[in-house]
Amino acid sequence: MNAGDGLLVLMGSGETSPTMVTLHRELVAHLGGDADAVILETPYGFQVNRDDISARAREYFRRSVGLATVVAPDLQADGPSIGAPGKGDADKVRDLVRRAEWVFSGPGSPSYALDRWHALRLGEILRERVARGYGVTVMASAAACTVGSAALPVYEVYKAGHPPAWLTGLDMLGALGLPVAVIPHYDNAEGGTHDTRFCYLGEPRLAALEYELPDESAVLGIDEHTAVILDLGTSSVRVWGRGVMTIRRRGSSIPVPGGTTLPLERLRGLVTGAESAAVPLPRRPADDAADTASDAAAAGSGGAATLQEAVAAAELAFDSAQEARDAATMAETVVELESVIAAWSADMEEDQGGEWARTVLHGMIRRLARAAGRGLSEPEHTLGRILVPLLGLRTRMRADGAYDLADEVREALAAGGVELHDTAAGSAWQWEGKSDDQQTGSRSEP
Repeated sequence: MNAGDGLLVLMGSGETSPTMVTLHRELVAHLGGDADAVILETPYGFQVNRDDISARAREYFRRSVGLATVVAPDLQADGPSIGAPGKGDADKVRDLVRRAEWVFSGPGSPSYALDRWHALRLGEILRERVARGYGVTVMASAAACTVGSAALPVYEVYKAGHPPAWLTGLDMLGALGLPVAVIPHYDNAEGGTHDTRFCYLGEPRLAALEYELPDESAVLGIDEHTAVILDLGTSSVRVWGRGVMTIRRRGSSIPVPGGTTLPLERLRGLVTGAESAAVPLPRRPADDAADTASDAAAAGSGGAATLQEAVAAAELAFDSAQEARDAATMAETVVELESVIAAWSADMEEDQGGEWARTVLHGMIRRLARAAGRGLSEPEHTLGRILVPLLGLRTRMRADGAYDLADEVREALAAGGVELHDTAAGSAWQWEGKSDDQQTGSRSEP
C-alpha cells in the first residue's frame, strides 16, 4: 500500500474476541491482500504465560481473519537476564515493525510497554508509521493507553495502590494534532458496587488527573468492544462498535456514538476546546447500520457483544425450550453455547467469564440428562431425537480437547439409557440392553 493510506485503530477492549472479527477483516481488506503482519507482545511480555497468549492471538487472527502473523518478541523477557538485549536482536525487531504492513499490540501493562518501547526505540518507529500514514497499526487495551502524550499506569494505580499520575506516552497522536491521554475500558462496570469506569480509575481519580493535563489537552475515552478508526488517507475518524468515544475536558464530556464519522479537523477542535459540540456531530445511517450488523454477526447469540450476554441469552433460550418440552432446541442451545465459549477462549485479556460460562454449560447438560431420563418409556421417540446434536457436540468437544465436558455428555446419555462405544472412526451407540443387531443408532462424525 502507498504511504499516506494507512489507518491507526484504537480499541477499548475485546480485541481478540468474536465481537471484533468483522472489524479485523475490514482492516485486513484495507491492505488489499496478503500482508506482512506482526504482533507486538511487549505489553504482556513480563507474564510467564506470554507464549500461550501469543499463540492464542496468532490462532485467532489465522482462523477468524485469515491473517498469518509473526510475533515480535519482548527482548528483555526472552533474554537470560534483565539486561539490555543484543544490538542485533533489537535491530531485527525494529526493522520487522518498521516494514510490517499490519502491526497489532494489545493487553498487559502500559508502563512496562512504555519502558521497553522507549529503551528499544520502538516508540519512534510507531510514531513514524502514523506520521507517514503507513500500514494498519492496531493498538488495543493496554497498548491503546500508551499512544497519547500522557499515559495511565493502570497496574500501579489500580492493583498496587500507587498515587494516580501520568506517564509520558508515545504521543503517536501528536503528529495528527491530537494532544490527548487515551483511556480504554472507559465504560467498565466490573466493579459492581465500586466505580471501575475509566480503565479502573473511577470518577474521583480521573477528575484529579485530568487537571494535570495541559490546557489544550483532553482525555479520549474508548468504551469496551468499541474502536476508533483514524483514516490517515482521508483525514477522517470513525467510531465502530457498541459503545462511544468520549472527549472529556475538565469534567465536561462529549460522547461520540458508534456509527459516527467526522473529519479529523473536527476532532482536533473538540480536543483542544477550539470547537464545541453545539453543532450536531455527523452520523451516517449507513455506517450505523453496518456497525450494528457487524456486531451482531461477529458476536453471535442474538448479537451479544460479550460472553456474559451470550451466556445469558443461551440460558433464556434453554429455559424457554425446556418449558415448551422442546428437547431438540435444548440440545441445540447447548451446542451453540459450547461454540460461543470456544470462540471467546481465544481472547487475549484476562478471563472474561469462561469458567462461569462452562459452569452454566455443565448445568444445562445435567438438566438435559434429567429431561431425557423422564422420557425413557419411548426412547426412540424422545431421547432419540436429540442424539444426533448431542453426539455432534461431544465429537467437537473431544476435538477441542474438552474431554471433561465430553465425559459429562457421555454420562448424561448413559443416564438416558444410551451406551457409547468410541472407536477410531467415531462413536457408535445403542440403547442400553439391546444387542448389536438391534442397535438403533449410528456413528457420529470422526
